[in-house]
Amino acid sequence: MNFQQLRSVRETVRQGFNLTLVADALSTSQPGISRQIKELEDELGIELFVRAGRRLLGMTEPGKAVLPIIEKLLAEAENLRRAGADFAQADHGLLTVAATHTQARYVLPGAVRDFRATHPRVDLHLQQGSPKQIAQELISGSVDLGIATEALADYPELVALPCYRWTHVVVVPQQHPLALEAQAGQPLTLSRLAAFPLVTYEVGYTGRGHIDEAFARQGLKARVVLQAMDADVIKTYVELGIGAGVIASVAFDPERDSGLVALDARHLFATNTTRVALKRGAYLRGFVYDFIHTFAPSLRRHVVQQALGSPPGQVIEL
Repeated sequence: MNFQQLRSVRETVRQGFNLTLVADALSTSQPGISRQIKELEDELGIELFVRAGRRLLGMTEPGKAVLPIIEKLLAEAENLRRAGADFAQADHGLLTVAATHTQARYVLPGAVRDFRATHPRVDLHLQQGSPKQIAQELISGSVDLGIATEALADYPELVALPCYRWTHVVVVPQQHPLALEAQAGQPLTLSRLAAFPLVTYEVGYTGRGHIDEAFARQGLKARVVLQAMDADVIKTYVELGIGAGVIASVAFDPERDSGLVALDARHLFATNTTRVALKRGAYLRGFVYDFIHTFAPSLRRHVVQQALGSPPGQVIEL
């Protein structure tokens, strides 16, 4: 039994039992993958996959039973490699962070700048994706940590620690009726906001759930005419007069967005919590703890380690 055999089995499952894709992912040949799987099956004395000729259709019941063991063995092998590197090369390595657009564009730049100043020999790779994509990348081990507002606390395989809270603002052109009403001292209400077409985030992004819930609680229907993942896109269409925008407060800059007015909406929509997530059981190199602390000063190393020991499924709050 060797790790290449285990990787072949794991990647076969990840690639939907398509051996061509598995071979590409592992930089080897399709016959080589088949041989690795067959040798492991012969050693274990069981068939791991359901076959139709040379095609793999799925996992057998024994295969489903041993897959978690294979995943654990490969995870521990990666932890061993990281532990060795942590002691042998403590001051340099690779840190891969996955984040949503809002975090990558508006919140992370300061933390990245400060981290690079203190860790010049650490290569930092930043990936963007949806909260669900980030969670899957964490679970697969392809990234070290993830940062998002939605979804991360929903996976028992992950530990999601709260970093900071934030609220939404409504953005409109300076001569929009809502802006003029605010200047006149009239409070912004959901019923008044519902009278206008809205431009906001796609479902599953940047607190969109709290926006929909607020309207539903009051029996109102928001007329969302355009959805986007990116606050910059939302603001662009608001400037074109498509509708009133609802975005994260951190995404509005009075100087950069001088053509728009931001109206405080914290009384309309629930507060959101951004979290940093880690794979449960993963070995974290020292500079990973340092980056987390740089991004969220309250998350010191002992706090993160304590959270990593929390029961699966426990949601950690501020």
